Amino acid sequence: MDTRPLEWVLRSAEPADVGAIAELRAVVMRPDLERLGRYDEHKVRQRLRDGFSEQHTSVIVVGGSFAGSVTVRPARDGQWLEHFYLSPAVQGRGLGSAVLRALLERTDADREVVRLNVLQGSAAQRLYERHGFTVEAQDPVDVFMVRPPGAGTAATAGTADV
Repeated sequence: MDTRPLEWVLRSAEPADVGAIAELRAVVMRPDLERLGRYDEHKVRQRLRDGFSEQHTSVIVVGGSFAGSVTVRPARDGQWLEHFYLSPAVQGRGLGSAVLRALLERTDADREVVRLNVLQGSAAQRLYERHGFTVEAQDPVDVFMVRPPGAGTAATAGTADV
């Protein structure tokens, strides 16, 4: 497996991206959703389509190709990090940390709280914890996490991960 850091860019999402992002969501979330007994081939795609916000979504591009997506949506209680998916072909090479660090630098500069939720048992929870997120609440399916501005920045410098 190639472990060299990936060069990547974020570009603004376009309406035509929704299909690729919905497909990636279905692939990436399937193991966790199946483990929780909640995988539905139609709903996993439709939920993304129903909530797709091109103005708040960025597409992650590696080597000129679609490699993932991330949404940072403003809300009353801070920014919500959603739909952060990476293609399995680029996972495990530090891309998740690099993208997350870049996004958190922006929210820290704006002094914004960031919230998100992950599925119970998801490996992504460890990524978020390494970047200063803590568990705020949980239920049998979801873990809700929060990160105040600047949390965990010293601890994550140079950290590689998913």
